[in-house]
Amino acid sequence: MATIAFHTLGCKVNYYETEGIWELFKKEGYEKVDFKEQADVYVINTCTVTNTGDSKSRKEIRRAIRRNPDAVICVTGCYAQTKPNDIEEIDGVDLIIGTNGRDKIIELVNRFLKERQPITYINDVLRDAEFEDLDVNSFSERTRATLKIQEGCNKFCTFCIIPYARGRMRSKKPERVVSQIQQLVDNGHLEVVLTGIHTGGYGIDFEDYDLADLINDIEEKVVGIKKIRISSIEINQLDDKMLDVIKNSKILAKHLHIPLQSGCDTVLKRMNRKYNTSEYLAKIKEIRDILPDIAITTDVIVGFPGESDKEFKDTYDFIEQIQFSELHVFPYSMRTGTKASKMKQQVRKIEKSLRVNELISLSNKLAEAYVEKFKGASLDVIFEEIDKENSDYVIGHTTNYIKVAAKTDQSIIGQVKKVQLIETTYPIAKGIIK
Repeated sequence: MATIAFHTLGCKVNYYETEGIWELFKKEGYEKVDFKEQADVYVINTCTVTNTGDSKSRKEIRRAIRRNPDAVICVTGCYAQTKPNDIEEIDGVDLIIGTNGRDKIIELVNRFLKERQPITYINDVLRDAEFEDLDVNSFSERTRATLKIQEGCNKFCTFCIIPYARGRMRSKKPERVVSQIQQLVDNGHLEVVLTGIHTGGYGIDFEDYDLADLINDIEEKVVGIKKIRISSIEINQLDDKMLDVIKNSKILAKHLHIPLQSGCDTVLKRMNRKYNTSEYLAKIKEIRDILPDIAITTDVIVGFPGESDKEFKDTYDFIEQIQFSELHVFPYSMRTGTKASKMKQQVRKIEKSLRVNELISLSNKLAEAYVEKFKGASLDVIFEEIDKENSDYVIGHTTNYIKVAAKTDQSIIGQVKKVQLIETTYPIAKGIIK
């Protein structure tokens, strides 16, 4: 039996796509082995969001070649899409596939095995590329599954290379989304996370159909679905129609991840983010008027070119004002080929590190305050895994994404139970099953 090994770099979408590629090989009778082992085929799913991503991708490619020089070395993903010529120069790479066309990977591997000539298969994703429909029918976690419903981005933020790596926005057909979610539910997944490069832009390539319509269709047509979670949505995609779904849906998680990137208008303008802080704040207030206890998490980039002490303080103060339930904080990392990489006044590394630490401390404080609000409350928890530090406890998440551990046995994994929070500690609260 032929063996295959995978190494994935970068975002959750990449990890989903790796699972989709594995499904194709599994149908062909391949056995999956660890990337550290000898394999007949290695697939390296690359990242190019920063220059460091490129470097890490090259390192893993060379590692696979050294591990088994006779193996078929396949390189795919964003770095493969944007820099195929760089990868071709690495002696030992056999197959390069960009971010569209992975459904042909088996055919291309077989062609290489027959002809023994390197193959580069790159589509122009900035043109009208089709949505690449890689299905994943089951995940190793029995409760939460991920489904990629959207590809590409039209926004062209000045710090981001992704539109060039992923192309324009395009969406998975609604009927395919519904049937795929039904398959996931039938295979034991209670919660499905809708993900994409710009998930909230789902349906932009359809006529009169968007993410709000899709969630309504899932709720109406999928039998047995307990929870739908949106991986990320932009503030300007939360229109009245979407707010109505947030208010009325019985399956949409009470948690939204809404990227901020900066809480300072001058920085947002340099980033080309297409909203300002007053617009962001007004929309958050609208959401909380509908669901006062909703969890709102966000992404923040610190040390963007030219970010002054005052601009950083504006961001810090704005985050405090919004009272997010958690932050994902990133130091700005230069990406060659973006407008931001050519901007003057690049912030020193030490300054970026100090600002990251300040925001992580703030995030911890905000997260603790958010969880504390639910002390004594009884919330539905989908149980997912045994606590690695104490096997007497099983861990799950509430609809508003509070991580909870309760003393019980592992037979509860995959079930929804009402849990009363007795210790509102962060990052894991403790509860009693009611």
